[in-house]
Amino acid sequence: MARPKPWEVDDELWAVIEPLLPKVERRTWHPGRKRHPDRLVFQGILFVLCTGIAWEHLPQELGFGSGMTCWRRLSEWTEAGVWPHLHGALLAELRSANALDFSRAAVDGSPSGR
Repeated sequence: MARPKPWEVDDELWAVIEPLLPKVERRTWHPGRKRHPDRLVFQGILFVLCTGIAWEHLPQELGFGSGMTCWRRLSEWTEAGVWPHLHGALLAELRSANALDFSRAAVDGSPSGR
């Protein structure tokens, strides 16, 4: 069985991520172009982060949307506070599965805000 690529989001992981993303209602008057699906855009963001490719070089044939679409959605989700919530949700999933190994954890003892 082929190993999944790091930017591929399976159904189980998507079930954790999707509820954390803001819902954007489409305007009824002058609705404009339909938004690219969140799951594909999320995978496009992961593709850019995993490969280090520039946003503008994201290949259209991968189906993730344009690099600009992915960049805008990343910005939109950052502004909405998605990433800290996703981090907490994934940590909770790992804790409940007893899948965290704290043997190599480091604690920062420096005062914050400096």
